[in-house]
Amino acid sequence: MQIDYSPSAKERRAMILKMLDQENEVSVTKLSKKLGISEVTIRKDLTLLQSKSLLVRTRGGAIRRPVENLNEDTAISRKSMFNFHEKARIGKLATTLIKDGDYIMLDSGTTTLEIAKNLGEFQNLSIVTNALNIAEELMKYNRFTVVILGGHVRFNSHSTIGPIALKTISHFANYKLFLGVDSFSFENGISTPNMEEAMINQAMIAQASQVIAVFDSSKFNKRSFCHIANADQIDAIVTDNNLPVGYSTRLKEKNIDLYLA
Repeated sequence: MQIDYSPSAKERRAMILKMLDQENEVSVTKLSKKLGISEVTIRKDLTLLQSKSLLVRTRGGAIRRPVENLNEDTAISRKSMFNFHEKARIGKLATTLIKDGDYIMLDSGTTTLEIAKNLGEFQNLSIVTNALNIAEELMKYNRFTVVILGGHVRFNSHSTIGPIALKTISHFANYKLFLGVDSFSFENGISTPNMEEAMINQAMIAQASQVIAVFDSSKFNKRSFCHIANADQIDAIVTDNNLPVGYSTRLKEKNIDLYLA
């Protein structure tokens, strides 16, 4: 039933979120009729609420924003819904740590994929990755040397894992590693829910000349099932500006460079 008054912008957006809580998914058309507001205005509301990470836009409306469980081995298609604006900024900022002619390794992940999307200014890069979707993105440039690690495919992360992948990593060294991180704390270092991913990451770190962890601030003060490395094995962190109080000072004390997107 259409309401008989025009709610304020704040009321309107609260109503949209309440409807999402009840129904999980709403359409622009339904919201327009329910709230008595034009579809143009509804789309603007949805865009604003998405920018605040309160919902996820779909083609014809929106769905409730899922809550990320860092101890769950979440599929990459779902991970891409979490903090996507932050990840895009982090990926763009991370490319400022790259120079033409660099040797790079890109770990699998939604934030490292954002790095791959922002390499247009470079002409000569050699890039190794264990992620099929990242390799596909890199092929669009048609000028980089791109190497994908062998092994069997882990479908949740679109990555290669296993003994073949581990052996292939040993053939490379002195590269800048951009490492996607599921969880980080000073006490427990970096960790991930999956044991085979942890082994791949450990091998990557062992051969790298520089380890740059890229992750949004929701991963701070978290711990996952499988330990990858201690905090002091990281050279730099690229994240958003919502990091916990005191972290900037503690990172500086550990000689970890911090870059805020």
